[in-house]
Order: sequence, then C-alpha cells, then structure tokens
Amino acid sequence: MSANATIPKNATACLILADGKVFFGKAIGAKKLSIGEICFNTAMTGYQEVLTDPSYCGQIITFTFPHIGNTGCNPEDFETQTPVASGLVIRDDITQPSSFRSKVHFQAWLEQMNIGGISAVDTRALTRYIRKHGAQNAAITHDATDAGIKTAQAALSRAPDMNGLDLAKDVATTKPYEWTDTLWKLSPAVATANSKRYHVVAVDYGVKHNILRSIAERGCRITVVPATSTAEEILALKPDGIFLSNGPGDPAATGLYAIPTIKKLVESGRPVFGICLGHQMLGLALGGKTEKMKQGHRGANHPVKDLLSGDVIITSQNHGFAVSKEGLPEDVEITHISLFDGTVQGLRHKKLPVFCVQGHPEASPGPHDSGYLFDTFLANMEAAR
Repeated sequence: MSANATIPKNATACLILADGKVFFGKAIGAKKLSIGEICFNTAMTGYQEVLTDPSYCGQIITFTFPHIGNTGCNPEDFETQTPVASGLVIRDDITQPSSFRSKVHFQAWLEQMNIGGISAVDTRALTRYIRKHGAQNAAITHDATDAGIKTAQAALSRAPDMNGLDLAKDVATTKPYEWTDTLWKLSPAVATANSKRYHVVAVDYGVKHNILRSIAERGCRITVVPATSTAEEILALKPDGIFLSNGPGDPAATGLYAIPTIKKLVESGRPVFGICLGHQMLGLALGGKTEKMKQGHRGANHPVKDLLSGDVIITSQNHGFAVSKEGLPEDVEITHISLFDGTVQGLRHKKLPVFCVQGHPEASPGPHDSGYLFDTFLANMEAAR
C-alpha cells in the first residue's frame, strides 16, 4: 500500500515507513506523533520489560506475538523508570489483563508513559517487509487524514538515521549512585547477611535494572556511574570489577568518550564484563569493528552456541549493530556465535580478565540459559584478588 492509497473509513492511525509503505489501523496509547526506527520483537512475553528497556530508545517496536496486554502492567517489571521507546505496533486489540500481578490496564499504562502506537496491523506482513527491506525509520500518526499523513511524512523526512547516532548519553544517569536491589521474588525473601564480597562499578550507557539486580543478587556492591565517566574517575572508586552496560544507538558514535575510556580500563588489568552495547564498545576498544545489521536481533528465542563449552543456549536479544568477525586482533577470540546468522555473540581477551556477550543473560522474564556469565564475571574478580 503506497502513501497515496485510499484511507479506510475506520482507520484512526497510520504507520508510515520511510520508503513510502503505509499501514492503516487503530490508535492505541498516547495520542501523539511517534517517530523512530521500525523493528520487530519475537518474544511471547515481557512486553512491559521490552518497552522500558533503554536500548529501545529511538525505535518503534513491532510485537509479532498477537496477545499484547494479557498480563497488564505493574510497578515491578520496569527496566528503567522513564521509558524511551518511540512507539509500538500490534496485531489485535489490546487484550484484557488476566494476571494477579496486574495493577493497570496496558492502554492506561501506555497513556501514562506517553507511548503512542497502532493496532489492527498485519504484523506478519510488516515483519516480512522489514526482513526483506531492512531497518528504516517510520512514523505513527493518530491523525489518519491526508493532512495528518503529510505532516507525519514531513517529520519523518527530517528524522536522523540510526547509523552514527549517539543515544547512550541521552538515557544514562547524570550522576553516580549506589544500587542495592536484588532479583524480584514472588514471595518475600528471608533476610540474610550479604557480605558484599565485590565492588562493581557499572558504567551506564542505558542500563537495564535487571542487570543491576542480577549482579547485586550475587553479593556485589554496585556503584553506577555516567556514560561519560573517565577511566581515572572509575578506577578511583577502587572497583573489583567493571561492568559495561547495554544501551541504544551506534556503538561507533561513542568513539570520543566511551571507547578511549574502555581502552584504559582494559589496560588497567581489572576484570571487565560487557553486555549488548557494552559488548560492541568493548569489541571496538579491543581493536575490532562494528557494523549495522539489516534487521537486527530482537526476541527471547535466539539460539547461541558457546564455543568454549560447546553448549547451545537460548537467549534474549536486542541489538541492531554487531561486532564484525573481520579484523579482530590475535589476542581476542570469539566465544559465542548466533545460530541464526553466525554473527558474533561473545568475545574474550586471551590474556586479560575481559569478556563480553551480545545477548542478555539477565533477561526478564527469560530465558535464563546464559545467567552463568554473571558467575564468570565473579570468578574473574575472585581470581584477580
């Protein structure tokens, strides 16, 4: 359907892709014009966690699973307190909540979070289109008139491309803080003495709360610092280990501040662990290159092979850039690969306690196959002592 197609009488919203492709549907969420890079997520659960993941900054998310809203929303499942996803696309009407944990209807939650979206879209056709034509910018307008569509198209033409876009600083904390929360449990946990064996400094490029919970759960004291923190400032905190967080945007665009800092942190000999964007930036700091993927990986069902153990693990993924296999230095080895397309999913330094993974071992609600990577980080900190 082209941008000049006849507007259906019952349409109250419109999704417009940068190449002119148009999908009509029903308005959901906040009434606003939403612009971002269109992508799709294949997870069957966790829509609230996805929409509050800072890594989705600047993106419109297409959910391929049709039942969105069935668990409602609650205050425990946030990955950041201020969601930054640009919008969402779903197939069916928002499902009525049927979970005892639900505190608010998904439609009301979207309005509260100022997230706009569109339903009644053939998400299978849209997903196939993205797979064929690749990632591109898109706009959702709740004004499905000729004038509204033209306004959205004009705004869309001015939207920046994700290539070269530095978004990490936009979603990161502006000042250091301590994190103490551990993993959420259905039943109140019995209070136990926690020795806080290790001090981890987490560099925030858009960190998910469940990453911090997963590290704290393992007996670590955590200091979260801004993305622009220098190596000297980080090392002055006397960390046992340094964590490089997930986040949005082009990893190469952080070359003026993050990459030089990470190089110094690696040279310090401290244990370093990176996830997602942190993995990509660590790959750049170690001498590798990154590349924009045609469609990216987003979902909770991605098979990855651990080349060190030979195990195949199911992972949660959310990334549109990848570390290139080409050009890695001899002292860096690939530890994990995607069984979907063979892209790099993990790296480690052969001589230093430095490693990283593309997938999300902290995934909430799951899967949890790769949770052992946090234990590897702890083992590296213990060995470094």
